[in-house]
Amino acid sequence: MNLEPTARARRTEGDQDVSFPTENAPEKAPEHAGEHDDAYGTDAYGTDGYATGAYASDAYDAVASGASRVAPVLRQAVAAGLVGEDRPLAGFLDVQGVRDSVAALHAAFAPVPDVLHTFAVKACALVPVLRLLADAGMGCEVASPGELRLALDAGFDPARIVLDSPAKTSREIREALALGIALNADNLAELERVDALRPADSASVVGLRVNPQVGSGTIGAMSTATRYSKFGVALRDPGARAQVVEAFARRPWLTRLHAHVGSQGCPLPLIAEGLGALHLLAEEIDARVGRRQVTSLDLGGGLPVNFADDTVTPTYADYVAALSAAEPALLDGRYRLVTEFGRSLLAKNGFLAARVEYVKDAGGRRIALTHAGAQVATRTALMPGAWPVRVSAHGPDGSPKRAPLRRHDVAGPLCFAGDVVAHERPLPELAEGDLVVLHDTGAYYFSAHWAYNSLPRPGVYGWLARDADRIAFALVRPAQTVREVSAESGLAQADALLTGFAAPPAP
Repeated sequence: MNLEPTARARRTEGDQDVSFPTENAPEKAPEHAGEHDDAYGTDAYGTDGYATGAYASDAYDAVASGASRVAPVLRQAVAAGLVGEDRPLAGFLDVQGVRDSVAALHAAFAPVPDVLHTFAVKACALVPVLRLLADAGMGCEVASPGELRLALDAGFDPARIVLDSPAKTSREIREALALGIALNADNLAELERVDALRPADSASVVGLRVNPQVGSGTIGAMSTATRYSKFGVALRDPGARAQVVEAFARRPWLTRLHAHVGSQGCPLPLIAEGLGALHLLAEEIDARVGRRQVTSLDLGGGLPVNFADDTVTPTYADYVAALSAAEPALLDGRYRLVTEFGRSLLAKNGFLAARVEYVKDAGGRRIALTHAGAQVATRTALMPGAWPVRVSAHGPDGSPKRAPLRRHDVAGPLCFAGDVVAHERPLPELAEGDLVVLHDTGAYYFSAHWAYNSLPRPGVYGWLARDADRIAFALVRPAQTVREVSAESGLAQADALLTGFAAPPAP
């Protein structure tokens, strides 16, 4: 199962070195030496830049199917004025698709007696989206005070919220324990803080995160169970396992174990191996204390997403099968399970649409300058080999373009050279006023905005198909105005560095 068309699957017992590219040297440097995005081939073009071989046509076929799927939504969004010349960038979320993804998750785990499925807020930190997920039956996983506030405002029951963070303050711990929110301590020192802060009558489930150190996937930055990972107690370090067992023996209220192996780029067998180790540790702890103390296992999330085409693979059923193969007892009901999926629930249920502002040529290459760049597709711009997205071409009315394929760089509006979301992609020839769609961007791209160049956040809309010919839209987040950008950049304190200082004390 090849989920990363631009990277070969590999596994290491230690960390993978990860180098973030500079402005002039993207990870795979596709703008140098005439290289192309790996997923789209290197020999598909003539000297005039037009696609000449069947390979380029086949490569765009996977994108064209996605273009046809979103076209009815995009056409009506254009007609409604949600995207176009005055609103050159917007995000769109398929509300029914989100509900279907949640249903698929619950169905895959249906044979398991007791599971709390939580949504990782980091994947889409927007209150209306969180409220939709709560209504669909999800709990919530948070990793900061801001995410906790969003979860509470979205209406999640505190008993269905899990707090994870490697750097919780005493104040955050105290608040979670007072509200009855489950808390996973990241390390043994944090457990000592919990010792001092936990009320005797606290309803919070408290767990400890461990790192099974099973190795890395294809994206080191997304692999959290490596030898040197910053997360959890490193189980294979000398003496660490015994310390974990002793920590549980000393704290009867410590009843949960948590691990998260990684997400994008991590193969299912690697994830399952790490979670199987979690089950083995729980059995060891219970044997040591002579009773059933560990009552639940938090498995984290991390199901990879296929960004190559519209196929949902791997599925939640594949994930459950992998867990069963690695450790059949993991799902037998002895332990309550918690999951923390994010990207896999939303990615394929959303897309970004951006206007092509200009088209030009440089060094024999066609460049489309659009409004979708690293401010919304940060990982894609900085690590194009690890985070490729499909890009489709549409006319100004939102209809899929029908034109000869030509290789394009699809660039964004930011003032740095690496602000390119697709390199040398075969696309129907783009022109000023056209639209491009970035597919599978329902997770992270909408809410993890990078404020480079003080670009405003785009509007986000949910959509529902009322019938074959009518799409209904709901505003999730309005497009940010430049006045709002200025306000959050200290406008009210504009004179602070001139007149805001107290008079110096007398000598």
